[in-house]
Amino acid sequence: MRVEVDRDRCMGAGMCALTAPGVFTQDDDGLSEVLPGRADAGGDPLVREAVRACPVGAVRVEEVG
Repeated sequence: MRVEVDRDRCMGAGMCALTAPGVFTQDDDGLSEVLPGRADAGGDPLVREAVRACPVGAVRVEEVG
């Protein structure tokens, strides 16, 4: 499972970084991004919660296969 942030949709609320700080961060502009090497963390329960917490639906987990 792959974690992604749609940066065109992201408004910088930071809910993902607050919910799963080991997977997400915010850049200098305040937009969220997946930390290097953490794109495969889609099975992490905190990532699932971050998907639900994003107010604009910019965080998603996709099946890779």
